[in-house]
Amino acid sequence: MGKRKKSSRKPAAATAARRREPLDTAFTCLFCHHDKSVTVRVDRKEGIAQLACRVCDQRYQSKVNHLTEPVDIYSEWLDAADAAQKEDHGPRRPAASSSRPAPAPPSVGSDDD
Repeated sequence: MGKRKKSSRKPAAATAARRREPLDTAFTCLFCHHDKSVTVRVDRKEGIAQLACRVCDQRYQSKVNHLTEPVDIYSEWLDAADAAQKEDHGPRRPAASSSRPAPAPPSVGSDDD
């Protein structure tokens, strides 16, 4: 019986596939729309992340844990901005329409008693 052949694959190719691409730390601003003007700084000791736009000076601050990445803070900022916008505009219900005219307000100077 013969020996098994060695694999022709190199182990270095396997480690190259496992390398992670670093996540972005500079993003597009929601308000001024400048590319890569928003930077996120994560301070894990203090447990706080700060997001700031260099152009329009928008700021956002959030709590972090050991798993939080800058893209997570940017996503939280997007969600918070959307929630604030919805809160400002609020759900508008259409006015109820009826075929009857609205009652006239009572006149102040008349005494019909």
